[in-house]
Amino acid sequence: MDVLTIGAFAKACRLSPKALRLYDELDLLRPARVDPDTGYRHYAVEQLEQARLVAWLRRVGMPLAGIRHVCSLGPGAAAAEIRAYWARVEAETAVRGDLAAFLVDHLTEESRRDTTMTTLELRHRAHSDRGRVRPANQDTAYAGARLLAVADGFGPAGATASAAAVEALRSLDTPEVPAGGILNLLEDAVQGAARAVRDAAGGTEEAGTTLTALLWTGSRLALVHIGDSRAYLLRDGELFRITHDHTVVQSMLDEGRLTPEEAASHPRRSLLLKALTGEESTTSVPDLRLHEARPGDRYLLCSDGLPAVVPDDTIGHLLATAPTPDEAVHALITGANTAGGPDNVSCVVADVREAGA
Repeated sequence: MDVLTIGAFAKACRLSPKALRLYDELDLLRPARVDPDTGYRHYAVEQLEQARLVAWLRRVGMPLAGIRHVCSLGPGAAAAEIRAYWARVEAETAVRGDLAAFLVDHLTEESRRDTTMTTLELRHRAHSDRGRVRPANQDTAYAGARLLAVADGFGPAGATASAAAVEALRSLDTPEVPAGGILNLLEDAVQGAARAVRDAAGGTEEAGTTLTALLWTGSRLALVHIGDSRAYLLRDGELFRITHDHTVVQSMLDEGRLTPEEAASHPRRSLLLKALTGEESTTSVPDLRLHEARPGDRYLLCSDGLPAVVPDDTIGHLLATAPTPDEAVHALITGANTAGGPDNVSCVVADVREAGA
């Protein structure tokens, strides 16, 4: 076996001797031989590839525990794990990017009064339907002056959990909501919703709820999202999904392990990675972001009973052709039930309009 001194090995793999000693201590990269008298480390030439992999993974920011796991895998599984890690990084970065953009906007315009506060308003409609198959409705839909929300409960106390989550957010449905602290307010309210769900679920992870909500400030809509209920924006005739499903199947799509066609019929497509549940240790951090509102925008919040059976292009068509939020809500729910209605379906539709229009 050809061996190199730690200095020669460090030069060949472009890792410092200090880094090599650290990786030895962390069991990431053990030397091939250690001199029993001097403690001097020697490395095999065959270890150069692993050392370079460790260096590259450190450069992309992977934690040491993740690197240790990747190094223990074969090439194919290691590639899949790196792909999955980077998909998570991109999703987290997108959320932080939205927050950073909001902070820049807020700080640069702090001294300027938002003149659109008195010129824009929401017109909305909410409705929840049991569907054609389920014996009971575990969804909750709400539309108020400033708060729009959909929650999809699951488990033996699902209906109580979804109602408790939405009720906890209703404290934000007040005449005045300070725009500067809107995301903090939402985050605090979701923590309250998590506690309410735990009380409603009786401490069992088997019961819980998704939660997707929008809070209106007069010119912006702040979004909070956890689970697989969805939010859409129809703008200038084009439909945009503005939430990301927190499901096993969506993560497999992100990692390139499934095609959209395979995901649509996957047997675990409803298995959640994030939700508000009865057990504190399983409650995950929700997505938070801010959207600038424009006159003519139409927003849709819905439980997964709608997109599970109605394709996005059909949802977009129904939203675009319904004259009012009330007609849009009923057209969407009718569409889901016509397609079999296998699940509860709840919809909230809100139009952004100029006041008095």
